[in-house]
Amino acid sequence: MRQQLEQIKATALAEIAAAADAAALEAVRVRVLGKKGELTAVLKQMGKLSAEERPVMGQIANSVRAELEATLEARKADLNAAALEKQLQEEAIDVTIPGKKVEMGHQHPMNKVLQEVKEIFIGMGYQIVDGPEVEEAAYNFTRLNIEEGHPSRDRSDTFYFNDDDSVLLRTQTSSVQIRVMENMKPPIRVLAPGRVFRKDEADATHSPMFHQIEGLVVDEGITMADLKGALETLIKRLYSEDAVCRFRPHHFPFTEPSCEVDMQCFKCGGKGEIDGQVCSTCHGEGWIELLGAGMVHPEVLEGCGIDSKKYSGFAFGIGLERMAMGRLRFNDLRLIFENDVRFLSQF
Repeated sequence: MRQQLEQIKATALAEIAAAADAAALEAVRVRVLGKKGELTAVLKQMGKLSAEERPVMGQIANSVRAELEATLEARKADLNAAALEKQLQEEAIDVTIPGKKVEMGHQHPMNKVLQEVKEIFIGMGYQIVDGPEVEEAAYNFTRLNIEEGHPSRDRSDTFYFNDDDSVLLRTQTSSVQIRVMENMKPPIRVLAPGRVFRKDEADATHSPMFHQIEGLVVDEGITMADLKGALETLIKRLYSEDAVCRFRPHHFPFTEPSCEVDMQCFKCGGKGEIDGQVCSTCHGEGWIELLGAGMVHPEVLEGCGIDSKKYSGFAFGIGLERMAMGRLRFNDLRLIFENDVRFLSQF
């Protein structure tokens, strides 16, 4: 048995020294010292020895086990150190190499224009307000004098949530003016920017989701002259003092009288064509429609508990994307939503 123990020891020490990695080292430990290992198998034969031989062989066996365990631990430490050194060499960083430049982001061009619009109106005494995007038809249509059967309430134009058409994605931020007049007493001067949704086909000047800015003023003695002055101030400050705009009569159920405001096309200069080709921005009109506006209808005021004989007001709804197109001089509204860095980085 002594000779057998010495043989196991010699073989194991050689294999430990030759182990190239932790896996090979573990295989040696299991084969020699494991529950079914060679050393364990020899120790199970101790019962066959005489009483005099048993303690001697036991001492030798324990010595062999202790030496093998110590050698295994030492070899394991050496392999771990070698692996770490190899990793450090492979993953070494040359600190003399210049680092990568971190590019700073900036506001989206549309948000830049929105901020400019806000600052212009805040300078005129307006307050910024907000309202829900998922809206009741009562606020989006009915209380704005838009009766049942009006084309704008048709399912071909509006995203409804239920069968009775009572809940929808708002089609205009005009719904906010009703909520404001319900909760505020005149004088009122508010600006309500936000997303609106209509079933429009996406083209150079339309999108099924876009942004609108509702403006509302209610006070004693408000006239169309006040409306025109506010909108001309906006257009000239946002674009330039030379910006050309026009007011033309229109009809909106919630304003009376009503108008639409256009800006001369910045792409073709109002000609409607470029080098003999129809201008893709204004579709040959020479003008770009910016917004609708008018004096708040007396019935809308009365429906919100405001005395229309004492107070009057004006409201307007601006298409933010179209204002951004004119302000930043690009001719396709879809560029705003495509998130092409080549486009966005220009502003």
